[in-house]
Amino acid sequence: MTDISTGVTMRQATLGDTEGLIPVLAEAFFDGPVADWLVPDPNDRRAVYRRYFELALNHALDNGHVDTTADLSAVAIWYPRPERSPKGSLEHPASLEAATGVYAPKFALLDAVFEAYHPSEPHHYLAYVAVNPEQQNRGIGAALLSHHHRQLDALGMPAYLEASNVRNRELYVRLGYRAGPPMILPTTGPTIWRMWRGQPNAARPEGFAGSGLLPRRSAR
Repeated sequence: MTDISTGVTMRQATLGDTEGLIPVLAEAFFDGPVADWLVPDPNDRRAVYRRYFELALNHALDNGHVDTTADLSAVAIWYPRPERSPKGSLEHPASLEAATGVYAPKFALLDAVFEAYHPSEPHHYLAYVAVNPEQQNRGIGAALLSHHHRQLDALGMPAYLEASNVRNRELYVRLGYRAGPPMILPTTGPTIWRMWRGQPNAARPEGFAGSGLLPRRSAR
């Protein structure tokens, strides 16, 4: 499918796309508060992230739904969650440790915190969305997400994600998500905003706002 406003052609990813999409994920997530918390040493981070996102992408291709663009410039990883289920998480601790080495405890902690606060209401979970840094700010990510949102709207199915970046949170609000109670990761970790894109007649998790406005940040 091609988005007329951006000219972006979208399709479901396959196993043959992994070599092109792994670096997109690793580079798009390389900077930011979560990256700094997970792997403080940037010299280690690039190699760790490539191994981690290879694991995450292969897991998603087996257990979830992966959308990409015709030129592999962007990728969105979704997990249908018709009921509370661990399929959005990496299920093999040994594989996670092999991919992330000494940083495995923080990766496992992040996954455990996300799962503990995950809504139980039926929804699709946006685990990752990434755009090649050289092609960001062109509406590609929004087009890719809107592609899946249209399918969810036809089903009357809500969506859920976690966001740590202010700019991305504002994009998600424009796409219909509502800000919910934040999570603060332990050991001086960053704040993560839980966000929910509801549907008429669908249940909404407790604590999620009825409007798209983000809570005011206190002055510091």
